[in-house]
Amino acid sequence: MSKTILSRIKPLQNQKPSSSSSSPFPLAPHIKKLVNETIEILKTHPQYDQSLEIRFSDEETYVSEIAHHVLDRIRDLELGLKFFDWLSRQQPKNSFSNGYACSSFLKLLARFRVFSEIELVLKNLKIDGIKPTHEALSVIIRAYAESGLVDKAIDLYNNLFVPYNSVPDVFTCNSLLNLLVKCKRIEMARKLYDEMCKTDDGLDNYSTCIMVRGLCKEGKVEEGKNLIEDRFGKGCIPNIVFYNTLIDGYCKKGDVENARKLFKELKMKGFLPTLETYGAIISGFCKKGSFKGIDGLMMEMKQRNLNVNVRVYNSIIDGKYKHGFKVEALETVRLMIENRCEPDIVTYNILISGACRDGKVNEACELLEQVKKRGLEPNKYSYTPLIHLYYKLGEYVKASDLLVQMTERGHKPDLHTFGAIIHGLVAAGEVVVAMTVKEKMMEREEMPDAAIYNVLMSALCKKRRLPAAKILLEEMLDHNVQADAYIYATLIDGFIRNDDLDEAKKLFELTIQKGMDPGVVGCNAMIKGYCKFGLMKDALSCVNRMIERHHHPDVFTYSTIIDGYVKQHDLDGALRTFGEMVRRKCKPNVVTYTALIDGFCRIGDSDRAQETFKEMQVHGLLPNVVTYTIIIGSFCKQRRLGKAASFFELMLTNKCIPNDATFHCLINGFTNNAPTAVSDDESEEINKPIFLEFFERMISDGWGHMAAAYNSIIICLCCHGMVKVALQLHDKMMSKGFLQDPISFAALLHGICLEGKSKEWTNFIPCILNEKELQISVKYSESLRQCLPQGMASEAPLILQTLLEDHSLKAKTG
Repeated sequence: MSKTILSRIKPLQNQKPSSSSSSPFPLAPHIKKLVNETIEILKTHPQYDQSLEIRFSDEETYVSEIAHHVLDRIRDLELGLKFFDWLSRQQPKNSFSNGYACSSFLKLLARFRVFSEIELVLKNLKIDGIKPTHEALSVIIRAYAESGLVDKAIDLYNNLFVPYNSVPDVFTCNSLLNLLVKCKRIEMARKLYDEMCKTDDGLDNYSTCIMVRGLCKEGKVEEGKNLIEDRFGKGCIPNIVFYNTLIDGYCKKGDVENARKLFKELKMKGFLPTLETYGAIISGFCKKGSFKGIDGLMMEMKQRNLNVNVRVYNSIIDGKYKHGFKVEALETVRLMIENRCEPDIVTYNILISGACRDGKVNEACELLEQVKKRGLEPNKYSYTPLIHLYYKLGEYVKASDLLVQMTERGHKPDLHTFGAIIHGLVAAGEVVVAMTVKEKMMEREEMPDAAIYNVLMSALCKKRRLPAAKILLEEMLDHNVQADAYIYATLIDGFIRNDDLDEAKKLFELTIQKGMDPGVVGCNAMIKGYCKFGLMKDALSCVNRMIERHHHPDVFTYSTIIDGYVKQHDLDGALRTFGEMVRRKCKPNVVTYTALIDGFCRIGDSDRAQETFKEMQVHGLLPNVVTYTIIIGSFCKQRRLGKAASFFELMLTNKCIPNDATFHCLINGFTNNAPTAVSDDESEEINKPIFLEFFERMISDGWGHMAAAYNSIIICLCCHGMVKVALQLHDKMMSKGFLQDPISFAALLHGICLEGKSKEWTNFIPCILNEKELQISVKYSESLRQCLPQGMASEAPLILQTLLEDHSLKAKTG
């Protein structure tokens, strides 16, 4: 048997096995000498077997009496294998008759982690009816546990200790207990812990600490606390480690209040909080967003000369981003260094990710450069957020360059990277390119997950490409990627967008039949379908099913139903649902308020629409383009053009970019109504809207209503710094057959100059005006100049005057 072992096992280099002895007593001098000589023969004699036989031929002491001492003192696996092989040949009839020698041999194999041979020896011992020593079995189980082989360790424990109502030594039990906790086998760990408690000296402080940590990981912090109290004085003396474990457990559970109480308690009992204590409770405050409490803790640390480490800083930075706090990334890095805490790659990755979420591409790039300058190695988490942002912004070349740079540094694109690329492309509207990336990903044998399939299917459904989304689902199932509730919710939404409510209902019911909970997202998709088709009773029935499944309707649920009622001209139903939403403490959002504003506008109740508009802002919500467009459209229909113009300018002042629907409302309103359609209360306004002022002036100068409306929009956009939007609208005007006129030219030139691009204005707009038209441009440009805030100047009037003079000179000399 041992020759087979020798042929298969190479001695492990650089091993430092711990010493072990079967006997607590020192060896007799002649025995010690004999053991040392045996080991020396094994080390130095090529013909060791013959030399050993000669040495023991005249010796009164049998080799079997000292074999376990020899094996206990051997520090080289190959020497041990040699000796055991020779020993086996001395007793050919029963190789395993010497239980002590076999036990020592097992300990040697365990120290060098030769598990296959351990199993072979144990099997032969079982056949011969010999049980290894308690110490040997403990060492073996500890070796399995420390190597992470949890199933093998448990199997040995159950087969070799449980039948004899025994447990391994405390060090072995702790190793096994620690492994069970790491593998989240808490019930089995608790069973082992309870068995340890029954034995004399079966556990120590460390055993209880491991068990408490395991319970805390499962969220059973109170049970962990009770365990400490029950074991107090019985091999358990609470110390700061116990407090740290419980505080960390409470914080991870989100119970910061109990963590804070425990923190006070430990100080009252005379324990000094450690860096780990502060780190745990600060992490809990970060999760709750209680940053005022963190400031006090950090001040306390400073007073106790405890330097805040990088992990604590990372928790704070990450928490601030997650709770929507503004983080000055570069300033944060500077402060960390100033406080003698070097940012690590995790710090930079959090800051890069946060900057990218906020769309601060330049800041993210600067942070990436800092990573390299500080000698840190950027990884996929450093590059991926930037790649995602560049794709989202349509900067494909820059994104590709970063991807190449990342690959050259040895970080191959993985599921996370490809997911970021695909999400970015979809966000940029490049669904076809995203599908191509998915194909490239699969060519590299990197399979998309359910989240990637979901984002692609959602994009296809939004573009009304439902058949393509179905093909993706088939592909996904073919590759054994399980569809989750989000996938089905996406497809339900796709059917609804495709006006196929019946198929949506079938899929929704199929999801439930498969035992899958559609969740809030799936129910919301179905509710949206019922509301779209005016089936409000079915929508409410779906809400009730949702509640029966213990899901709380969210802001999307209520907003969808409110909008559904509004579109069915049932404002009472909408207001009733809004009241229920508030009673259930579900905070309304912009969509909710916009739906209500739409409801009031539909019945012509502009006063209540404006009150709701003000109410949403009181609650800290900013109206969006849909909100403004609904109100502007409503005032235009009511022929209250002054109000419509005022809300349009308010929209621009608040940096809300209008869309084609907004322009359509204004142009239709001002084209189909007389310019005098302004109510008495509006005509008395101190500051007349710029829009109305220029519109009325153009009409009096003989311009048509539609051209005057278009030009008034462009003037307002340019005055509010939205030149890009103005240029886009101008291009659309030209494509519809509107020729460049002197007023739109003056307004665009005015806006370009205000952006500091007066020297390159010809790159944006050509000048094809004649002398008469340029004179009109100069006149309107002067009016635009008067609209500028005090202290601001535009070079547009000077450029126009120069163009006019050049044109006059050419006419005279021509």
